Amino acid sequence: MDSNDLLNQLSDRTLIGFYLIYATTALGIVVWLARTLFNNGQLFLRDVFDNEELGLSVNRLLVIGFYLLNLGYALLIYRLDSSYRGLVEAFSDLIRHLALLLLSLGVIYLFNMLIFWRIRTHRDRHPMLVGPISYQPAMPNFTPPPPVQP
Repeated sequence: MDSNDLLNQLSDRTLIGFYLIYATTALGIVVWLARTLFNNGQLFLRDVFDNEELGLSVNRLLVIGFYLLNLGYALLIYRLDSSYRGLVEAFSDLIRHLALLLLSLGVIYLFNMLIFWRIRTHRDRHPMLVGPISYQPAMPNFTPPPPVQP
């Protein structure tokens, strides 16, 4: 490795800058998307579950799961090392990882929509009983036998 190669490699400070750019961008995308899905998904979930309180509760739980899954995944997929030959290569890798994150978010979103669509169509085909279920034992049609003649 000659001296020009050493000068072209990125410093640790530059790599940390790329990590910060990636983390900030990924966090912004995930937070914006979670808020958008929460606000716009409320009506849909109310219709899916046919109950406003249950829809709101499920929506909040989905947002928590969304944050945990996507922020964890975003931090997991981004790896840099000092072998980049220049800023263009490091920047290209940054864009590639952000694209992978966006594609993953889209797939997860479509998968969730498929699940809720199936819940809704299943509910429409097999409506749930409303109200408490009361148990009433069936009384058999019992006719006493005729009296025995001695």
